[in-house]
Amino acid sequence: MIESIVDFFGDETYASRRRRLFYLVLVLIVVADFLVSREHAEYLWERLPGWSAVYGFGSCVLLIFVSKFLGHQGGLMRREDYYD
Repeated sequence: MIESIVDFFGDETYASRRRRLFYLVLVLIVVADFLVSREHAEYLWERLPGWSAVYGFGSCVLLIFVSKFLGHQGGLMRREDYYD
């Protein structure tokens, strides 16, 4: 059981299936966000359908770019043979 799950996520032959599954999950999350009641939302953007998905995606992208910047420009990353 666990071996088949590891093969699914690690093997390149399942790349197109993984991509389709990823897009399906994204669509289901956005569709589910349209079904959520918004009567207790405090701010305007909380009333927008799909806001949570957009905010989460933007936060992840920002986190990746900041960490890349800190690693490369901030001097946190070292050469591969640094300790040799």
